[in-house]
Amino acid sequence: MKATVFRGEGNVQIEEVEDPEIENSEDVVIKITHTCICGSDLWFYRGHDDHEEGSVVGHEPMGVVEQTGDEVTSLEEGDRVLCPFSMSCGECEYCRKGIHTSCKNTGFFGEKSGAQAEKMRIEKADGTLVKVPERYKDNGKVLEKLLPLTDVMSTGHHAAVSANLEAGDTAVVIGDGAVGLCAVAASKRIGAEKIIAVGHHENRLEIAEEMGATHTVSSRGEEAVEEVMELTDGGANHVLECVGAQSALETAAQIVRPGGNIGYVGVPHLESADFVNEIFQKNISLQGGPAPVRNYIEELMKDVLQGTLDPSPVLDKKVSLDEVPEGYEAMDNREAIKVMVKIQE
Repeated sequence: MKATVFRGEGNVQIEEVEDPEIENSEDVVIKITHTCICGSDLWFYRGHDDHEEGSVVGHEPMGVVEQTGDEVTSLEEGDRVLCPFSMSCGECEYCRKGIHTSCKNTGFFGEKSGAQAEKMRIEKADGTLVKVPERYKDNGKVLEKLLPLTDVMSTGHHAAVSANLEAGDTAVVIGDGAVGLCAVAASKRIGAEKIIAVGHHENRLEIAEEMGATHTVSSRGEEAVEEVMELTDGGANHVLECVGAQSALETAAQIVRPGGNIGYVGVPHLESADFVNEIFQKNISLQGGPAPVRNYIEELMKDVLQGTLDPSPVLDKKVSLDEVPEGYEAMDNREAIKVMVKIQE
């Protein structure tokens, strides 16, 4: 099969690799129809994270079940499925708590197999995969709206949940990438009264307004902090940090009110953690981490299918599998927010 293989900094290639096979009785093999390039993929692409050269990359698949292991009970060949970016058994202590990304019995894609490919093996399929209702399984427009649930929409929702956001509250979303834009949509879905999107790209902030932002801030550094403080009368109780860069976390620490909440879902890349001192002094609750997509995806899918949630505007560039290297370049150059890869029907 064809797959996207990491060959070093700034270099992904489409290569022929062996087809995946059922290895355990709880596995399935899916034929991938759609996937994405994630902002987090840029960390290894840019050389900021260690990544095994020669590995198949990607972690946001949607596809059709092709083979099932003998013990798989909830899925059949031909089922259309959404797959969270990490696998989960659904039965261990942490899955039962709703933090499926800490599952004791499996792990993350990219460590074991990659989704920017024609097929992949899914471990613990009953605990990982979510079936798309039969009536929507071939509806292309609906499938594009569902695809971001595999990662960025669920991650944006996790930021809102972690920030303890409720209806009527004010939310400040830091970051105008796909996760930040989805955090805006999540805040609107929850019923936030004021949603302030903070970013650096006017075109992306326009999309933020389309997805529910009531105010946008495009300035940087202290100027951005001053604008947010003015818009929130001295700071926000609910800050959604969706970048992971040190500057974003420092901004979050500055704009959150004493006793407030920061939900952080950006993968942390820090040179200094001095901002923690400010969080400590202000009695801030800091909560977040990798989103337990499996805990959220069915709830969010209902809203997409009812027409009340549409995260697809973040998918602003579409490529084929052969064009994935171009997709990485576009995201690396900030010419695309998030690239959708359509592999097959």
